[in-house]
Amino acid sequence: MERIKKQHYQNVHVNRYFWRTYTQQEIDLVEEREGKLFGYEFKWGRRQGKHPSEWRRAYPEAEYRTINQENYLDFIT
Repeated sequence: MERIKKQHYQNVHVNRYFWRTYTQQEIDLVEEREGKLFGYEFKWGRRQGKHPSEWRRAYPEAEYRTINQENYLDFIT
């Protein structure tokens, strides 16, 4: 919610989705803004998420980040 509020206050228009395949590969949050896709995986602790191979294949120009305890403040502020 903090990220959504930040984007609203900054007048950033974003379409939000989740992404999952039939083989159960998933991304927790996909944002579409300025014609680009940004995939975010949320993990507790300091673990890094696995970049889904089907996401890379389907959207080679899209960005992908894992959000965890080390970088969540940058994500929401």
